[in-house]
Amino acid sequence: MNNNQNDIYHRLQEHLDTMPVGYPATKSGIEIKILKRLFTPEQAQIALNLKFQPEKIKTIYRRIKSTGISIEELEQKLDEMYFNGLINRGITNEGGIEVKYYASAPCVVGFYEYQLKKLTPELYRDAEQYLREFFVHEYNKTGIPQLRVIPIEESVEIKHAIANYDELRTLIEEIGGPIALSECICRKGKDLISDPCKKTTLRESCFSFRNGAKSLIEKGDAREITKEEALKILDKAQDDGLVLQPGNSLRPLMLCTCCGCCCGVLTNQKMIPEPANFFATNYYAKVDDDLCIGCGTCEERCNMDAVHVENALAIVDKLRCIGCGACVPSCTSEAIKLYRKEDEIIPPKNTLATYMTIMDRKAELARAEKN
Repeated sequence: MNNNQNDIYHRLQEHLDTMPVGYPATKSGIEIKILKRLFTPEQAQIALNLKFQPEKIKTIYRRIKSTGISIEELEQKLDEMYFNGLINRGITNEGGIEVKYYASAPCVVGFYEYQLKKLTPELYRDAEQYLREFFVHEYNKTGIPQLRVIPIEESVEIKHAIANYDELRTLIEEIGGPIALSECICRKGKDLISDPCKKTTLRESCFSFRNGAKSLIEKGDAREITKEEALKILDKAQDDGLVLQPGNSLRPLMLCTCCGCCCGVLTNQKMIPEPANFFATNYYAKVDDDLCIGCGTCEERCNMDAVHVENALAIVDKLRCIGCGACVPSCTSEAIKLYRKEDEIIPPKNTLATYMTIMDRKAELARAEKN
């Protein structure tokens, strides 16, 4: 590959790094290797002309027409990139006419997850390496996570008056349709490298809603399901002790069921000393020493290595506990319970508000670094 083509990928990396959750360079250069796997040089050039905010094709064309491409060719190529999982696309009805909008997709959650049907062991290993190298710096940079944690249903007592946005069944009932179900790319990747999940047999366990669901269904990456089907699968996820992580907003576009052995977020957060500081969660677990029999079930169920048994008593490390509640239903002596934190975290209004909040915070940090 010549230097001009190499330069395209470096420019694309820098462009993607301006996204709310960026795409920073690493010493190893693994991020460039991933881009070369997914984007042709022509696609990389087109992607350079897309923004985080969706735009009509006429607006995009004004930035790229000097290359000699026609607007019809550009639309064809953008649609091809969309169906290849490289960018985002939305369609709105404006005066009876369908109008397409195109936008950049971040790496996560974005063009990596969109490779679900095309995932190979090689791509998974590259992505796993990149997450290890960039995760702590980039994902945690602003302190505003893309995902939040809601407690599993059996873990919170009624007297705690759980907020609607932290209540699973209310979320599913009010989320809006369609609801789509897809494979978990993290567990699929682990299966591909012969390191299967140790927590669950579930593979179709990632949910998307409304426009997010429509997009994945359209691309063949997910199938539509009913609310009843969704709740049945979520019951299984809770029984298996998985962490429920919807998008960090009042009306999330997705919901993940995560384990501490496969999930890219949980496995990388576990590597830092005080991961609880980087989760949007309103609960924490606490043990009643008088009731605890030291059976160790809670330690086995915990996805964040936040519980250990010492001198026949379970001890919760609040700096590691993310308040998911996986430990509570399995406690044979009912010694461990979830408690609400004093400072409640109210999620942003919607997904766009979440990302704009992240962008504003990144801008603040950038200004502070210059001063």
